[in-house]
Amino acid sequence: MSRQRLTLVRLTHDVVYVVMATATVPVLYAGLSEPMGPWLSVALALIAAEVAVFVGFGMKCPLAIVAKRYGAETGHAFEATLSPRTSRVAFLAVDAIGAAGLTLLAARWIGPLG
Repeated sequence: MSRQRLTLVRLTHDVVYVVMATATVPVLYAGLSEPMGPWLSVALALIAAEVAVFVGFGMKCPLAIVAKRYGAETGHAFEATLSPRTSRVAFLAVDAIGAAGLTLLAARWIGPLG
């Protein structure tokens, strides 16, 4: 039963990760080209929610905590899907894209690019 629950946690984590990674794309696009619209609002809301969850859980992924409870060896929810090296690179890339998009958006809203 724990194995099935761990699989469900990992699948849930994968879905959340894909949604969040996808949310960085409209942020970067808007930062580069300035279009604003409903997709940007949704993406920013998703990113804000993710930041709030991470901060609320002491900068740890809550699904990783659950995964460890159900038997994940390292406590990472993604360990069955991606290799540790691939996951580190993927997380860094998505974070960099998100940070770049948010920085460009801020520059547009505050003035230097606006």
